[in-house]
Amino acid sequence: MSTALVISGSPSSTSKTERFADHVTRRLVADGTAAEHLRLRGLPAEPLLTADTSHPDIAAAVKAVIDADGIVLATPTYKAAYSGLLKVFLDLLPQFGFAGKAVLPLATGGTVAHVLALDYGLRPVVQSLGPRHVVQSLFLLSKHLLVSGDDFGVHPDSAGPLDDVLAQFRKALDGVPHDTVLGRSA
Repeated sequence: MSTALVISGSPSSTSKTERFADHVTRRLVADGTAAEHLRLRGLPAEPLLTADTSHPDIAAAVKAVIDADGIVLATPTYKAAYSGLLKVFLDLLPQFGFAGKAVLPLATGGTVAHVLALDYGLRPVVQSLGPRHVVQSLFLLSKHLLVSGDDFGVHPDSAGPLDDVLAQFRKALDGVPHDTVLGRSA
């Protein structure tokens, strides 16, 4: 069975992006992928900011990345860029921390003016980590993330594109040679 780690990079405790990452995690699990959600805002600030990979919480987060077959990155867009919290975390990963993995970049934001933050900002950083495959990214407008109390949904205008990128991600996961991914023994 393929494994996926969904990483949300929002610093906000009321984040729609984090709720969206929960939604994506549930969708992956429902489709037969063993998926977990790593909320970066829950990591201790000082060890994260100083890249102290010996700290148990940071070491566990890095190990979760290394152990996963696929990575989903969910970030809010701030000032035309992905979150600084996500950048800090990506910076502490080993140089080829995504080697052999499929990666799906997702972003949320208030206006389509920020849609290029994925391809011009996040994608080059993801590529530098050496993934096997980066799935087509998806930008969702915040107004398409429907929150009402504990209920969460995706507006129909974004539901189809989300279905498409999740299907692409699952196909990319199926191509991961589980026993031969770098960092694992056969």
